[in-house]
Amino acid sequence: MTDLSTRAVVTADGDAGAASARPAPRRRRTPAKVRAGLWTSYLILIGLALIYIYPFILSVAGSFKTDADATQNGLSLLPETVTFAAYERLFTDVPFPLWFGNTVFITVIVTLGRVFFDSLAGYALSRLKFRGRTFVFLFFIGVLAVPGVVLLIPRFLILQQLGIYDTYAGMIIPLLSTAAGVFIMKQFFDSIPVSIEEAARIDGAGQFRTFWSVVLPMARPALITLIILSFQGSWNELQHFIVSRQSPELNTLTTGVASLVSGQLGSGNQFPLQLAAAVLMTIPVAVLFFVFQRRIMNTTAGAEKG
Repeated sequence: MTDLSTRAVVTADGDAGAASARPAPRRRRTPAKVRAGLWTSYLILIGLALIYIYPFILSVAGSFKTDADATQNGLSLLPETVTFAAYERLFTDVPFPLWFGNTVFITVIVTLGRVFFDSLAGYALSRLKFRGRTFVFLFFIGVLAVPGVVLLIPRFLILQQLGIYDTYAGMIIPLLSTAAGVFIMKQFFDSIPVSIEEAARIDGAGQFRTFWSVVLPMARPALITLIILSFQGSWNELQHFIVSRQSPELNTLTTGVASLVSGQLGSGNQFPLQLAAAVLMTIPVAVLFFVFQRRIMNTTAGAEKG
């Protein structure tokens, strides 16, 4: 019995020694041409990123300059004298808090409205059978090809005829739905199996309840995409706000910054003041994008996964 145990120990030690004596498998080295191609691609991407981010860095640096320094050394990234005077003026001499409040109020309502109405319209075009459905969908596709500038004058005339020009209603209602949002939701709803809705209807759910409780929660990737695009679009909207209002009390961040650029609120170039307003205006959209960037879906890929 003792001999067998000893042999087992020796055998085990021998196997362990043989295993440790075996050379570790070598990793395959990437060919030199492939590595050179990768490094070239990385350098090109870094260069493109710097080209796109340089104007924003320049804006941040310029917002801490004096008016004279911003005029003489506009492309310099290092201010001669770092000052917060531009940011202080935004909250003392300029009604920046009013612009910010109007923008937040309009953006929240428009984003919620687009998510609700675009989802309803997309579901109707995807599921409901009615005469002219194909024509309506093609109409939405055609609207995507129309430049927004073409619609400014008709929109202005409609707002005046309805009596909502220069009001919050006139600024919000025309933005509550977009053809692009309807298209995104319709394409995603097409990817959801109809059998899921049939099971809900067997349980006694109506059309709207099936949409709200069953289908809409499954469209979360499309909803997140729509929320981000709607928030960004309404936050940065300028053309519509120019033709839908004229009272200074209804200024948003975009129209307020435009008035700074045009010199309506003071003399001189006021470059640091304008750049400080632009930097603060960019922060909410940048934060939203970085928080949800991984959830921004490709419409086709999202439809296939659904």
